[in-house]
Amino acid sequence: MKKLEKYLEVERSIITTYRKTIWSPFVLAVKKYALVSAGDKIAVCISGGKDSILLAKLLQELQRHGEAEFELVFLAMDPGYNAENRKKIEENAALLNIPLTVFESDIFASAEAAAGDSPCYLCARMRRGHLYAKAKELGCNKIALGHHMSDVVETTLMGMLYGGQMQGMLPRIKSTNFEGMELIRPMYRVLERDILRWKEYNDLTFIACACRFTEAQERGRGSVFSARARVKALIEELRAENPNIENNIFQSIHNVQLDTLAEYKTEGVRKSFLDKF
Repeated sequence: MKKLEKYLEVERSIITTYRKTIWSPFVLAVKKYALVSAGDKIAVCISGGKDSILLAKLLQELQRHGEAEFELVFLAMDPGYNAENRKKIEENAALLNIPLTVFESDIFASAEAAAGDSPCYLCARMRRGHLYAKAKELGCNKIALGHHMSDVVETTLMGMLYGGQMQGMLPRIKSTNFEGMELIRPMYRVLERDILRWKEYNDLTFIACACRFTEAQERGRGSVFSARARVKALIEELRAENPNIENNIFQSIHNVQLDTLAEYKTEGVRKSFLDKF
């Protein structure tokens, strides 16, 4: 029997081996949150990591087998990668049959200069702005990011434990700065550990964040405290006691009982239980 090309093996694994843990939750999110509509032109934002590459393959499969007709652009921004990381992104895209559109920026240098030892938040905001702008220039009405269910769970807990607030991560957002543009998160219901299993099953290797700050942190073995890393570790500890812990936290943001909260905000306005007392 003739061996399949690598990208065909990867595609087959998504709808067979990982149908229950990746493909079905992906399709559920697309339908439940109305993420993809007929006539959409979606810029799939490729960072070079496992999440964005899987997202690209999932949307390719949906484009082939889904009910709605839509266009895809696979958009990769080079924010200042070194030559090795840039090459790895391009090689993986070629290997997996993902036609990249690459554009340049100097975000790594700008964020590092402006934010010093804590550039990550500024870097993320700047990257998103550049991606929105380029996607709109290319005629897209949506950008798709590779955030997954584990990101949603971790962000919810981080807000409570370190920010003193209950704040989730929406699967779909209208841009306030780019008229007519939306951000969608189609892997909203896919767990990170299942993405890792898919990666290992297909013997794939990807880059991580790849900025100079992250590389320096890895060499220094994490000298700066990471709230996300601590929350990840906490979830793993809790999962040893309750295997359903992530799903319970995830369902909690779909089952908020406002009548039991002393205060909450909606559209920037603070509400109190006393308003209806």
